[in-house]
Amino acid sequence: MAAKASAKGKPAVRLRVLRTEWLGPHMIRVVAGGEGLAQFTPTGFTDSYVKVVFPVAGVEYPEPFDMRRIRAEYPAAHQPRTRTYTVRHYDEAAGELTLDFVYHGDRGLAGPWAAGLAPGDEFTVLGPGGGYAPDPAADWHLLAGDESAMPAIAAALAAMPAAARVHAFIEVADERDQQSLPTAADVSLRWMHRARGDDLVEAVRELELPAGDGHAFVHGEADMVRALRRQLLQERGIDRQRLSVSGYWRRGKDDEGWRAEKAEEKAQEKAAEEAAR
Repeated sequence: MAAKASAKGKPAVRLRVLRTEWLGPHMIRVVAGGEGLAQFTPTGFTDSYVKVVFPVAGVEYPEPFDMRRIRAEYPAAHQPRTRTYTVRHYDEAAGELTLDFVYHGDRGLAGPWAAGLAPGDEFTVLGPGGGYAPDPAADWHLLAGDESAMPAIAAALAAMPAAARVHAFIEVADERDQQSLPTAADVSLRWMHRARGDDLVEAVRELELPAGDGHAFVHGEADMVRALRRQLLQERGIDRQRLSVSGYWRRGKDDEGWRAEKAEEKAQEKAAEEAAR
């Protein structure tokens, strides 16, 4: 399996908004391009991501934009905030990079910002990074996540060969947030609706996994991801190396709070693993 690629240390990419589109009541698509896109180097991963930079109002930053220099020289209050988003599609020939943003009304940072974008607006991203692409040699694939993982799931489905056998579970608010997800693969896709109380973790538990070597991608809300990780590793016996799993966000936490909590949890897990050796 290919090594993961981090967005850290990658050159800043300055983009210009070409167009925006509402895909449903809770998803905004932003298609960007411009001369700066020439600095974007694809990773080859279907969960390829960039970090969108949100400058602090009134603060001037070095040109060319250098996040490492800013972190070293600027006080914390003057450092830009970042939010991580999966690349839904990159079209080098057309000069377009597509990002999908989950929108929760006026709450949060990136959603309201994306809702207010117009053609010609400019913004900066860092990256890309990434770590997962469906293994073409796998006998079957499992894709599971919520709206935040839908762009990565969609990209994975688009990359699947016709012979691929896929079970996909995507949790959204209701049917208005469902999307058409083109793929050549043999896919069983189940939309889970929070409005009717669907439980994605239980739905996966009820699935009879096919025989053979599987490859799984599980991303989204942290508590849901943790439950699925435990289920797949401990109950289903899936090899850890065949599972891409990550909490993108945690209910009740902003991004900064979740990242701090996530780092602490990883440190605790590492300590526990070392103690068990």
